[in-house]
Amino acid sequence: MKKTLQVVGAIIVNDGRILAVKRGESKNKAVAYKYEFPGGKIESGETPHSALKRELLEEMDYAIEVGEEFMQVTYEYDEVIVHLTAFICAPLSERYKLNEHIDDIWLLPDELNSVEWAPADSDIISKLSKIKF
Repeated sequence: MKKTLQVVGAIIVNDGRILAVKRGESKNKAVAYKYEFPGGKIESGETPHSALKRELLEEMDYAIEVGEEFMQVTYEYDEVIVHLTAFICAPLSERYKLNEHIDDIWLLPDELNSVEWAPADSDIISKLSKIKF
């Protein structure tokens, strides 16, 4: 039986652009060198909001304000099933550093399809690409 992970992702919007971060090498080849929304696993006892804030501080030293839930997605990879909840977020500072990712890019909604995304994010990208912030 496959492991199931509850994860959260931050759709960080600043000046109408959305932040995408690129993974490096990964055991899960489906996500290696693909862009994703920053975030990660919800740990035991955490709320989705607190997990997202913690993950952004750990991954990027980035303080964010977590806003409304945008959508939920379930995606089955070869070895794991991911339940992803994405939230619209706002940055609380201008600066961050990539501790776990190899690149970042700020994209307008209609530019989101110009990079290769992790498969679990594809439904979110489809919905987001039609919105203006």
